[in-house]
Formats: sequence, structure tokens, C-alpha cells
Amino acid sequence: MAEQHPVRETHPSLSVGEVARRSGVAVSTLHFYEKRGLIASTRSAGNQRRYARDVLRRIAFIRVAQRVGVSLAEIEAALATLGSGAPSRDDWARLSAAWRRDLDQRMAQLKKLRDTLDDCIGCGCLSLERCSLRNPQDKLAGKGPGPHRLWIGKPAPEEDDGR
Repeated sequence: MAEQHPVRETHPSLSVGEVARRSGVAVSTLHFYEKRGLIASTRSAGNQRRYARDVLRRIAFIRVAQRVGVSLAEIEAALATLGSGAPSRDDWARLSAAWRRDLDQRMAQLKKLRDTLDDCIGCGCLSLERCSLRNPQDKLAGKGPGPHRLWIGKPAPEEDDGR
């Protein structure tokens, strides 16, 4: 009779290295996400971090949201509404609908920036008569700080990133 080898069960949780490899995120980023409460882990008997497999979907959600310009604070607030599990398709639809207006405004801002800076990028002096950034006698100072001729809508306040 042939000897039967026990089937090796896959571990139901993932190590930090496995999560980093599978998600494409550095281990230090995983630790940062965990410190911010964006993801959670448990500890093994040997005090090693272990992650549920659904953390991969949660990390993908974070990465996609960051990629389209959603701030980490906004992502954190959105994930807080979900609890500890991974976002579902319905969750993503609800959250992305809430972000849609802001994303549309960002896209319009980027298009305006692209279309108005074509003449200035090559020169760099910003002194051309046709330059849309030109501000003779600093007339725009009364409107406060920022590039008022380039803003679309009201600019978001700057975030304090703790640096």
C-alpha cells in the first residue's frame, strides 16, 4: 500500500510578508495602515502579525482611492463606515458616488491646468503678455493666497500631514 502524505492545509491567514507581496505594498506601508486603523491584524502565538485574506481587498480599495486622488483622511472616514471587513461591490458604489463630485472637479482642474500651462511650461519666465498666470500690479492679492486664475471651484484646504 502506498504511503499517503497528509494534505497540507493552507493557513487561513496571511503573514505580513505575504500580504506585502500579494498587494504590492511595502511592509512599512502595511504597518502605517494598521497604525491608522485602515487594516487590522491579529497576533500568532509567536507574536507575528497575521491578516485575514479579505485584507487584500481592503488594501486594493485604499490604493485605488488614493490613485484617483482621495485623501487618506477621506479613505479612513469611508472605511470607518464599513467596520473591519473588506468593502463589497455595493460599498464601493456607495462610497465612489459620494466622491464623484469631488473627482469630477479634480478632473476639470487638471484639464484646465493642462490646457492653460502649455505656453508657460517651455519658457518658465511667466512674463509673456498672453500668459494666463500673469498678474500685473498683484491685483489678485486681495482674493487671498493661491492661483486664483487656475482654481476651478473652491480649493480644498491643505491637509496637515504631520511633518
